[in-house]
Amino acid sequence: MTESSSATTRIAVLIDCDNVSATHAGAVLEELATYGTPTIKRAYGDWTTHQLGGWKNALNLLAIQPVQQFSYTTGKNSTDSALIIDAMDLLWMGNVEAFALVSSDSDFTRLATRLRESGKRVIGLGERKTPASLRNAVDQFIYLELLGDGEPGETAEPSTGGSTSATGRSRNRRGPVAAGQGTAPNGTASNGAAPNGAAPGTADAGSGEPEAPRINLESALVKAVNATSNDDGWAGLSRVGQHLSRAHVDFDPRDFGHQKLSTLVAEQPYLEHRTDGGRMEVALKRRAGRK
Repeated sequence: MTESSSATTRIAVLIDCDNVSATHAGAVLEELATYGTPTIKRAYGDWTTHQLGGWKNALNLLAIQPVQQFSYTTGKNSTDSALIIDAMDLLWMGNVEAFALVSSDSDFTRLATRLRESGKRVIGLGERKTPASLRNAVDQFIYLELLGDGEPGETAEPSTGGSTSATGRSRNRRGPVAAGQGTAPNGTASNGAAPNGAAPGTADAGSGEPEAPRINLESALVKAVNATSNDDGWAGLSRVGQHLSRAHVDFDPRDFGHQKLSTLVAEQPYLEHRTDGGRMEVALKRRAGRK
């Protein structure tokens, strides 16, 4: 998405509060501001329960509209149904160009694919425990753990390793940085992934869902350069980035300790880069003895 188009893109932000901690609210809206303007901001949950008490300050501070949905039956998630119905209403109203689904729940997989079938851009935001079905159903998936701390003044929900909402489903509550992670010097969350993007092979404690494997960074970059390079072997960085986003919807330079793709690429020993006409180009390094 170009800078000019993102400036005019209207985004509907729909948050599954049974599934997302309030500590992420501010960081989510700040992240989405790089893709467009969040014109609709709604948070779904049963606000009569104490489990969502931590959301009150975030809703007031960030002007997010709470949508009340009573849990009529234990074990049934009526919140998901309310969010899906609103999303379809917004789709047919035609007031937005993009949707941001903030949840780690795979129940929204079909909603994401339906919105994309109608020509809408869909951005998913969730924890690393998010099932692959939902991650692969959106145009781009962003891990909440990479977004840093929440807005000042927000109240974090109790972190007890997993709380049960009024719907009867166990929900894991985590802060902005997952357990076992630190903070990188540039302020991003350090996930402990190996430089080559190997999968950690660990599970999210208490959630029952394994963490999403990290992509193999070297393999992904090499394939992206080969797929987008000209006859001389050089590829524009923007085209490389577009290819990476299409091939790996959850690719994010911050997952590897970099805020931008340009600095990530410049650090890789198997790539070389140059600036041509004010834009960065990338190529595979030629091996010794190769003409």
